[in-house]
Amino acid sequence: MPANRNDIVRSVPTLDELTEAVLSRQEVARYIEGSHGESGGVARQRVQAYLEELRTTQRYPFYRALKHPLYPILRKIERIPENLDSARSATRSNRVVYASNHKSHTDYLVELLVLDENGVRPPIVAAGINLFGGPLGLLHKHVTGAIPIRRNTRDPGYLITLKAYVAELLRKHDLFFYPEGGRSYSGEIKSPKTGLMHAALQADYTPMVVLPTAVAYDLVLEDQVLARQRVKRAQRPFRHELAEMVRCAVGYKSRAFVTFGEPMAIDLDASSRSEVMDFTHSVMEAVGRLYKVLPTAVIANAMRPSTTLQDLESRANHVIETLRAQGANLGVQSGAEAMDSGIELLEARGIVVAGDGRVRVRDRNVLRYYARTLEHLLGSPSLHTH
Repeated sequence: MPANRNDIVRSVPTLDELTEAVLSRQEVARYIEGSHGESGGVARQRVQAYLEELRTTQRYPFYRALKHPLYPILRKIERIPENLDSARSATRSNRVVYASNHKSHTDYLVELLVLDENGVRPPIVAAGINLFGGPLGLLHKHVTGAIPIRRNTRDPGYLITLKAYVAELLRKHDLFFYPEGGRSYSGEIKSPKTGLMHAALQADYTPMVVLPTAVAYDLVLEDQVLARQRVKRAQRPFRHELAEMVRCAVGYKSRAFVTFGEPMAIDLDASSRSEVMDFTHSVMEAVGRLYKVLPTAVIANAMRPSTTLQDLESRANHVIETLRAQGANLGVQSGAEAMDSGIELLEARGIVVAGDGRVRVRDRNVLRYYARTLEHLLGSPSLHTH
């Protein structure tokens, strides 16, 4: 009888197999031969060291149990999938590259758990290397099958090895990654980077599709931390960020909508930077249309420093009608509905305060963070929070 799905261990090829496959790729061979000024044993050792860093394993039996180390946080997030059949059908006959926006450190778990809990094979996920320190790093590397990514590096040896590694991974695994790179500190969907998309497209695996995916929260766990900085200034150890997440989880509760789009066929010249860039922007535009519009974001866009409930409802209706005309993925249908849940959630988070028929802003930075989550859909400055 075939093995039960939960008894399967999915590993990338052993180091020897992987080394052989990567070293045989043309771009790696050229690097070792001196295409970038370093050659021979030194270049080969550099490639092998990066391969050891990238090497990862995915184990189904422990994958679901991953909820438990972070259960105090994850139990506060209700996971709601949308258009899951798109992911199911795509994985039946294709290698799938998921491309998602990036809101929170919880994305890595929320989005992959949505797939696994609904019987869709979990992909390998590309995550920032700062997440790989301490016990959580061991879980990412030996359970979830996450690849540690050195963002913003210009080391040609690393970039060549990474692209070759991703190409070889796609022969046996799907890939989940975030074209924005890191989380959005200001709230809006950021301009994409093309490195991993370029690597995936150059894998030349057939058939392969890109599946736009969007994640949206009523409240983002790290909203106060992110909004305070707005722009990421320096990479910090993940243990520090985890401690902040635990503090932010006090009183926290949210829904997380994970919305899958329609598979995008790959019909381009993967060696053309301009074509890859255009394709990546098209993917992120699709992600933006999938992004779930929730009451907190509507209220944040409609708010003024101090406004009456009547005026706020009117403004919220205007925001929703504008979004509806843009074909947005609405999770709220009227200003009254947005007021019913949005004000309560924002007030519990200490972002606004309601009383005497008015709503007042308490934390302007966090309110603007939520307003900017709809920046890609609302082009008029008059609809943005002042």
